[in-house]
Amino acid sequence: MSKLHANDIELDYEDHGAGKVLLLLHGLGSTKKDLDAQVPFFSKTHRVITLDLRGHGSSSKPKDAYGVGLMTEDVKAFLDQLNIKKATFVGFSMGGAVAFQMAVSYPEYVDNLVIVNSGPDFNDMGTIGEELLKSRTAFLETKGLDELAKEISFNMFPEAHQLDMRNAFETRCQNNDYNAYYKSFVTLMDWGLGDQLKNIEARTLVVGSDMDYTPVSFKKDYVDRMQNARLSIIENSRHGVVIDQPEAFNLVLNKFLEDE
Repeated sequence: MSKLHANDIELDYEDHGAGKVLLLLHGLGSTKKDLDAQVPFFSKTHRVITLDLRGHGSSSKPKDAYGVGLMTEDVKAFLDQLNIKKATFVGFSMGGAVAFQMAVSYPEYVDNLVIVNSGPDFNDMGTIGEELLKSRTAFLETKGLDELAKEISFNMFPEAHQLDMRNAFETRCQNNDYNAYYKSFVTLMDWGLGDQLKNIEARTLVVGSDMDYTPVSFKKDYVDRMQNARLSIIENSRHGVVIDQPEAFNLVLNKFLEDE
C-alpha cells in the first residue's frame, strides 16, 4: 500500500501491473479490498489501481467534507499526481457514482466507463431510495454501526457457502469511522446527475446482478438513456457481484475491454 496527497487529503492506494489504466472504485462503507478478486486477473494485461475513497479504509477521514463531488475531485487530483491522463473507471455501488461524476465533470480522463450495481441518481430512486435512506439512518442511529455492518453483510452474502465473504465484508464495514460513514451515506443519497446523464459520450458497460436490491429494469432504464452503453446481467448474484461472482464479472469486463 502507498499513500498520496491529493486535494488536501491522503489517499491510500495500490498499484499493480502495466499498460492501460484500470481504476477500481469500491462501495460505501468498505475499502479497496472489495476489488481484490479483480486485481490479479486484470493486472496481467493492465495497470490496475485501487484506492480507498475519502472517509474509507486507510485514507483521510475529514470531519465534514464529504460527497460524490469531493470524491471526484480527489480522484482527478490523484490521477494528476500520478500523471495519468486516461483510465477505464470501474465503479462498484458508491464507486459507480464517482465514476459517473468523473464522466460528466472530466470526460477527457475517461477511456471507458464501467458501472457495477449502481446508478446515476441516488437522489431519484423512488421508493427504494427513500426507504433506504430512512431505514438505514434510523438503524444506524438506534443500533449502531456494528449491527448495521452485520445486517448489510448478511443481506449481501446470506448463503452458507458465503460465510467467509460475509465475515470479511462485515469486518471492513465495522472498521468504519461512524461520522465518516454517516456523512458519506447521506451525501451519496443526495447526489444525482439528472439530465447530465445524456451528455456522457464514453463507451459504457453497466453490470447488474439478477438479485441486486435495485431491479434489472432500473439499470435498463438508465442504460437506454445513455449514448453508448450496454447492459450485462450476472446471474446468481446479489449486490456485491465483484465479490460473490468474481469469475463471471471478470469475464464480462474482460470481453468489454477486448472489444475496444
